Amino acid sequence: MIGPIFSSLTSISTYLMVRQIRSRGAGLLAASFIATIPSYISRSVAGSYDNEAVAIFALTFTFYLYLKSIRTGSMFWGVCASCSYFYMVSSWGGYTFIINLIPIHALALLIIDKFSSKLYTGYSMFIINGTLLAMVLPVVGFNAVETSEHFSGFFVLALMNGVALVKYLKGTLTEAAYKKALRLFVTTSIAVMGVISLGVITFAMTSPTLRWSGRSLSLLDPTYASKYIPIIASVSEHQAPAWSSFINDLRTAIILMASGIISCFRPLSEGSLFLVIWGVLSVYFSAVMVRLMLVLAPVACCLAGIALSDVLEVLCRSAKYSSDNNQPETQKVEKKKKGKQSSNRRNSASGSKYGLIPRSLALLGIAGIIFVLSYHLFHCSFLGGEGYSSPSIILQSRSRDGGTYVFDDYREGYSWLRENTDYDAKVASWWDYGYQTTAMADRTVLVDNNTWNNTHIATVGRAMASPEKKAWDQFRKLDVDYVFVIFGGLVGYSSDDINKFLWMVRIGGGVYGDIKERDYIGEGYYRIDEKASKTMLNTLMYKLSYYRFAEIVGRDGQDRVRGTKMGNPDVKLTYFQEVFTSKHWMLRIYKVLDKPNLAA
Repeated sequence: MIGPIFSSLTSISTYLMVRQIRSRGAGLLAASFIATIPSYISRSVAGSYDNEAVAIFALTFTFYLYLKSIRTGSMFWGVCASCSYFYMVSSWGGYTFIINLIPIHALALLIIDKFSSKLYTGYSMFIINGTLLAMVLPVVGFNAVETSEHFSGFFVLALMNGVALVKYLKGTLTEAAYKKALRLFVTTSIAVMGVISLGVITFAMTSPTLRWSGRSLSLLDPTYASKYIPIIASVSEHQAPAWSSFINDLRTAIILMASGIISCFRPLSEGSLFLVIWGVLSVYFSAVMVRLMLVLAPVACCLAGIALSDVLEVLCRSAKYSSDNNQPETQKVEKKKKGKQSSNRRNSASGSKYGLIPRSLALLGIAGIIFVLSYHLFHCSFLGGEGYSSPSIILQSRSRDGGTYVFDDYREGYSWLRENTDYDAKVASWWDYGYQTTAMADRTVLVDNNTWNNTHIATVGRAMASPEKKAWDQFRKLDVDYVFVIFGGLVGYSSDDINKFLWMVRIGGGVYGDIKERDYIGEGYYRIDEKASKTMLNTLMYKLSYYRFAEIVGRDGQDRVRGTKMGNPDVKLTYFQEVFTSKHWMLRIYKVLDKPNLAA
């Protein structure tokens, strides 16, 4: 229940943030959007856990506390924002988005001349305390002050101190003394900043990536990961999304988002400017990496709530005060309203600025909005139930009669490992299945989904791309007892290891020079038929996938995923022994023999 609990907390923090920026109605609409949006449901369904469900709450709550600190100028709220940031750093590596977005917002306020003591107090408390708290975590440590992702916060803090000093001098000195002091300050600042900048640049140049992490560089340059870090590019969540994903995962929120950005300029406040910057940057990052749709979802909901709130305010006021035929009466009502100015600046501004429309159109508009929101809720509920609530290890398909057919091969294979192998047995597979194997089979794995250890994953990729004898030697050195592969050629399951194999080659080749991608390419492209390269047909991955496959589909049978015949139907194994194949041939387990089976 961790996911739903933190999803509820995210809705509350979103409401608080938007209410602080705009109004209570906008906050309620934003909270309702974030509570139902499919992009966030995918990470917060009951029965599963994802640290991003916790991280999105920490992100929205940190932003709320930061905006509150610069609005009130309270050191207390600034410290609270830094504590929430510490929680975000503890839960998700995407914390670098926060530590860059907030300095960008503060810099924008300086550029448009909205510097104040409240901004200085809130921002400085957040940056200083947040950095110190982040350094406490071993996984971050001195990276909080040594990597380029964190430099922007310090740069803006130094600039803000300079602006604060200039404003202080201007308020205390005479005009002549101020001009002399300003000239001296500018000269000194340029010299000091030049020395500091030179030192920072020199320090950054000691790293080939200029102190940027691989994931950050892949966002700034979408082609970087495919060129230099294939393990990042191999993850499906790190690919660019299809345009339909924005509508599918965000639905009504993404449609209203542009209107919300326009509405934020009427009037432009510190909070509304923050939402605009957050929205623009999130659109870019989510277009580069589909995983970052999670960062876009909260701000899309906030902006959609603001836009819809403004529209509903006009429609409801028109339905209450407007008349289709009695224009003079309407004018009297408007004059009466103008005479009773509300103490709330936003409400009074909206009341006098937007005018009225005929009541019939207002009622029609309200009915249309109710219909759109009802359809939005239906879509989100359907997608959450059908797309995001099914166990990831149990696959389903529709039969011709409309029924549901279940593929339970993953659970079958993990159950076999748990019940038929020694407790201390070591299992090797591609890293995608590491966490599942540990949890479901209760066995030690060679690599898991923690992709920080690139060398270990490259070692498995190298073994899978090697001939059987060479792969056997490598697995024996690593004390591996069992190897399993995922194969979808019989039932048409496209997310199998044959389709992922080129990523194994690229990742393995990135560490071991004897693995070359060109050696695994057939006539023009990657293939597994009779025109496939000899190196490909001799790899361990090919043999473990297609071993005995011809006995099921025949020598001329086709692989249903690739749509071609096998290049080598007569696969024989000498150093590995098949011990389990699931019902639909999706999970195949092999034992690493102590001695080669020369009789095979």
